Amino acid sequence: MAVTINDIAKAAGVSRTTVSRVLNDSGYVKEETREKIEKAIRELNYTPSAIARSLSTNKTNTIGVIVPEINNPFFGEIIKGIGQVADEHNLNIILCNTDDNREKELKALKVLKGQRILGIIITPTFPEDKFNSEYLNTLENLGIPVVLIDGHVKYFNFSGVFIDHIKGAFDGTNALIEEGHRKIAIITGDMNSRPARDRLEGYKKALVMNNISVDERYIFYGDYKHEKAYEITKKLLQMKNRPTAIFVMSNMMILGCMKALYEENVSVPEEMAIIGFDKIDALNIIGMNISFINGPTIEMGRTGMELLIDNLNNKTDKKELKRITLLPELVLKGSEKYTK
Repeated sequence: MAVTINDIAKAAGVSRTTVSRVLNDSGYVKEETREKIEKAIRELNYTPSAIARSLSTNKTNTIGVIVPEINNPFFGEIIKGIGQVADEHNLNIILCNTDDNREKELKALKVLKGQRILGIIITPTFPEDKFNSEYLNTLENLGIPVVLIDGHVKYFNFSGVFIDHIKGAFDGTNALIEEGHRKIAIITGDMNSRPARDRLEGYKKALVMNNISVDERYIFYGDYKHEKAYEITKKLLQMKNRPTAIFVMSNMMILGCMKALYEENVSVPEEMAIIGFDKIDALNIIGMNISFINGPTIEMGRTGMELLIDNLNNKTDKKELKRITLLPELVLKGSEKYTK
């Protein structure tokens, strides 16, 4: 049978309230009485219930994390970074996956609020211009700190951690140009998201700075999903003046692109060069050495968690807004080569 606060109180000869004060470190208790209670706790091998404690203190030792694609290695590494810092501070995590679904994200926010958590780290699913009133009202009434990871919420200023997507796309496109490519296609992400718009801007910027005109025929609008990238790649391979290189704007779309190239017997980089945004370790494992722009994902998770902890430790009403931008790294593995 589990030991209760009543058992502790009886063994120490004090009231339940006094035991609760010692357990929650709240209110004055005489040192002699405290020692009696602590002795009873040790002898009875009492383990406090996290649920009971949250009910008495109106908070838990838990933070919420909301991501759109838990199966995406990009978010897997972010969660790893968050977990590392959470462990260092003895914090627990409730993880919610939205499957890029707006209703699921809204539900996750409401559920987490009911769990008495300390704060939330989130990558929003909603495009910036599509936030509805119910979602915005839910955010406004959370009453806890919110930190963004590589996503933005219109009308709200939250602390957050972001990647310099313009620089990443510029560096990737420029690497292809330096190899000799002039006909470079791009498969974008969902253009409702700022990262997708920034990556397209970086691509165009690299072309213009190298005196290459931006050819709209080579701009294909994707949605971060591998199915769409598969369809696009099939189409661009049928172009009369098809590109010699493809810059793919997400790791999941790289999978769809590579599948289409494989089915059409197009070798990389001999017949088509390719660079992706964000790595996929599985490709390297099977010998597909695809060049990519590496976002510092674990560092993003760690930094996001540190921002949240800073916010929690700031006891004043005025919370300091911090927005940190991390630089991506260009990793060349040979798939960018020009072999014509």
